[in-house]
Amino acid sequence: MSVNQTQPIELHYWPTPNGKKITIMLEELGVPYSLHFVNIGKGDQFQPDFLKISPNNKMPAIVDPEGPDGKPISVFESGAILLYLARKFGRFYPTDDERARVEVEEWLMWQMGGFGPMLGQRNHFSVYAPERIPYATKRYQDETHRLYGVLNRRLADRDFVAGDYSIADMAIFGWAAGWETQQFDTSDFPHVKRWIDRMNARPAVARGMAVKAPVAPVSLADDKEAQKILFNQRAR
Repeated sequence: MSVNQTQPIELHYWPTPNGKKITIMLEELGVPYSLHFVNIGKGDQFQPDFLKISPNNKMPAIVDPEGPDGKPISVFESGAILLYLARKFGRFYPTDDERARVEVEEWLMWQMGGFGPMLGQRNHFSVYAPERIPYATKRYQDETHRLYGVLNRRLADRDFVAGDYSIADMAIFGWAAGWETQQFDTSDFPHVKRWIDRMNARPAVARGMAVKAPVAPVSLADDKEAQKILFNQRAR
């Protein structure tokens, strides 16, 4: 499928693993996009205008001015964004092979439901929790290790997680690229390490990963005000 995108897709973004999934995808597609920074440490995600396109108070989100009916459409949740863009442009997602499509969707959902959330909890309890809870730290460190093992076995006999390079790789890579901060030695997971190197060698992946915020984000470990905004939120 060939789609000529004439107007930039608006990407509401902050340089987190979930945000970088979308910059990678847009760079791989080579379509025009504009960045709208959502400083999650300052609470931009709770602004009324942002909530109109992302009711879950989370970035990334996009607004495509050239939606499926010729009218703008907004999409929130990183997995939904990847699927929307893949369908629209007919790339990085099988269109005529149901078995191949199921494989991509399985591994995309594996990331959305497991790999991302569990690594996020590991990071929270190991780095940000005001008091160290040994059970919680071990529980999420072990689960992260288990999930890397799942990914390592999957990549033992293939270059990419679901056959051809796809949105599943983009989704997982945003999180796996931070392995150094997750207290792992990649020698434990050699197939993952080779896949990470393969991903890093793609120019579009490098460009997508390099998209930074207009100001350097403050380390959340040191920013108590940002922690109040990001953690322990209740319904508003």
